[in-house]
Amino acid sequence: MDATELLTDAIERIRHGVHEVVADLDPEQLSARVAPDANPIGWLLWHLTRVQDAHVAEFLDAAQPYLDGGWAAELGLDPDPSDSGYGHSAAQVARVRIERPQRLIAYHDAVAARSLELLSGLSDHDLDRIVDESWDPPVTAGVRWVSIVEDSIAHLGQASYARGILEAQSAGAG
Repeated sequence: MDATELLTDAIERIRHGVHEVVADLDPEQLSARVAPDANPIGWLLWHLTRVQDAHVAEFLDAAQPYLDGGWAAELGLDPDPSDSGYGHSAAQVARVRIERPQRLIAYHDAVAARSLELLSGLSDHDLDRIVDESWDPPVTAGVRWVSIVEDSIAHLGQASYARGILEAQSAGAG
């Protein structure tokens, strides 16, 4: 197995995890905070998708589907290409409200499909290409992919944990 196959497997697992976490949740559950400053499930999944979308668009030197694919409008959010959730205040987090959970899944699926298509055409050698010289050492495509996967897994884990808390609270109230 080569590096691109490992990255492909990771992107597919993340996509599957997004489906599992969102399954049967309504907009209220996606927006619920398990603690006053905790990020809600909807925001966490939107954020991990936005990060992947923005980085893959950079790799391709192409527009982000969030903007050109109309996903910002589909999700009822502002089409700001620089807004992926980094540095959001509690108020900004609260404004990311997912009213149509299936559209969040569809957006993630579109981004994952684009990522998988890109990965299918890459070799291990392609992962050595420098993509960001503003860091020391400069960032390679491989390191950027690992960053995408790490960020996604971290936020997917947080979303899954938050879902478990919400389910436990709901079971205790019933």
